[in-house]
Amino acid sequence: MTVTVRRATLSDADQIAGLLGQLGYPSTTPDVEKRFTLWLDDPFSAVLVAEHNERVIGCLSLHAVPYLEKTGHWARIESLVVDEAARRTGAGSRLILAAEKLARQWDCSALEVTTLRSRLDANAFYQHHGYDDRCTLSARYWKELPG
Repeated sequence: MTVTVRRATLSDADQIAGLLGQLGYPSTTPDVEKRFTLWLDDPFSAVLVAEHNERVIGCLSLHAVPYLEKTGHWARIESLVVDEAARRTGAGSRLILAAEKLARQWDCSALEVTTLRSRLDANAFYQHHGYDDRCTLSARYWKELPG
């Protein structure tokens, strides 16, 4: 299967919405378009898509954050999903490699991604690509901020 990776455009919103639904985040096309415009305005954010036969089969969102305590940036993969019918075709690997290349261009010294422990395939995928599970080194705290 020939898979190419490129930056997403607003015209990809409908297909990205379908992929986000597979990831467990049902979204409408207008919702994705609205969110996507925020990413377009940020020079340290990107949405990448994997394409096969002019069909979007995967997407990855990535942003970089500058360090305060040292020079440079670190990057975070915010989301990564490959269409269920296109998994194990190399699309996810191509997206990860493209994200790593872009993070290096942004002068990032590290790339972070989080996934639920229950997503066994995702955990194995990231480990296969050289990502270390660092949850034993630090805690991750989260607080919802209601409107």
